[in-house]
Amino acid sequence: MNPQKMMQQAQMAQQKLREEISKIKVEASTGGGMVTVSMDGNKSLLDVKIDPDAVEDVEMLQDMIRGAVNEAAKRVDEESQRKVSGLLGGMGLPPGLF
Repeated sequence: MNPQKMMQQAQMAQQKLREEISKIKVEASTGGGMVTVSMDGNKSLLDVKIDPDAVEDVEMLQDMIRGAVNEAAKRVDEESQRKVSGLLGGMGLPPGLF
């Protein structure tokens, strides 16, 4: 394969991947839904919903927020990996480029 063509394909794949990852939106909750967070593919926190009953115990609330954010970040990683695998599988690029 022509190295220049391969680089063009790699650049196109990177751009497509960035676009696909930016579209990712995940949600995670803890405490039986007392805390729910939404996160985008860049791991920016989009929304935090807290049930008013969760505010009574600050330490527990902090733990639930931390747990929900960590779970959302894990889901973004998983979804990103699925998109990378799907995109690279269809591109025919050699392994290890990304």
